[in-house]
Amino acid sequence: MSIQYKNAGFDLTTTNLTTCLTMDTGSRAIIQNVQCVNTSTAAIIVESKFLDDSASTTYQISTESLSAGTTTNIAAGVLILEESDALKIQCAATANVAKGVVSYALINRSDENG
Repeated sequence: MSIQYKNAGFDLTTTNLTTCLTMDTGSRAIIQNVQCVNTSTAAIIVESKFLDDSASTTYQISTESLSAGTTTNIAAGVLILEESDALKIQCAATANVAKGVVSYALINRSDENG
């Protein structure tokens, strides 16, 4: 088992729900931070969701209102992504104004014994 500390940037270029991070079948992630910035001159609402692949269900994590030019951590606590799970983010009203970075520890389980 190996652990790597990583960042994954995102840029919400559409108003659709966008997958920002997906685990493969041999990895898990411990998400520590999801920093999101509003680059527009107006307030926006950003929603984050978690796809639990084993349950075939998407769960709402947060809904954040960001004033113009502000940044927030849209993950209020640690989030664990298991194999094939995904983190999804959406800014439904406006495209190209929400950007950010997901900071996480990637746990690769492909080299485990047994």
